Amino acid sequence: MQKILTVKTGSTLPALLAQRGDFEDWFISGMGLGRDQVMIVDVCKGAPLPTFNKISGAVITGSHDMVTDRLAWSERTAEWLHGAVEAGLAILAVCYGHQLLAHALGGVVNYNPRGREMGTVDVFLTEEAKGDELLGNYRSPIQVQVSHAQSVVQLPKNATRLGWSQDDSNQAFRIGKRVWGLQFHPEFDKEIVQIYINYHREALIKEGQDPDALIRNSEDTEFGRQILKRFAQLV
Repeated sequence: MQKILTVKTGSTLPALLAQRGDFEDWFISGMGLGRDQVMIVDVCKGAPLPTFNKISGAVITGSHDMVTDRLAWSERTAEWLHGAVEAGLAILAVCYGHQLLAHALGGVVNYNPRGREMGTVDVFLTEEAKGDELLGNYRSPIQVQVSHAQSVVQLPKNATRLGWSQDDSNQAFRIGKRVWGLQFHPEFDKEIVQIYINYHREALIKEGQDPDALIRNSEDTEFGRQILKRFAQLV
């Protein structure tokens, strides 16, 4: 059986790493898989990506880096993503991964003009999402966790927009039938997002946001884990 590739584009905060593990651990747990079912490639440390016929699908994680910095490892991964889409590989790209996927396919990424988006938010699903294999059959809106400063400000020309939130117009998109970009974090739970809010407390205050209110309004929801398990079943 071929493995699902996890493209690791960064690591979490040291305190979270010690308590909860790293990004790839949250995805593996959320998909309901064992580590023996997953191939992990740390691209930001220079690890090479596999050929497409060696894997059944790919998950692209979040990162603390910025797509607009055009780091060498990030641009190499974008080229790989472009080829993976053309090869028909099933892909789930999250947060930084979502932005990198859009960048790889001709979309535009930049700082979110509405500021940072953090906490538990409502994502409203479009009409096109109703028949989608990953996001279909949910009553809109769904409640999910977010933590990002940059966004996809212009989708690739061939993208189908699937979801939006109050502070981000492009929370989810699909390319073809088996490639998804999600700005929100299906792998996060309430504890994780609250720690990120607290970490970015000063930046949020400077933007006129209330980090304590964001923490109070954070809540665990079932949607993230359901979406990850759906993806694993589709691959």
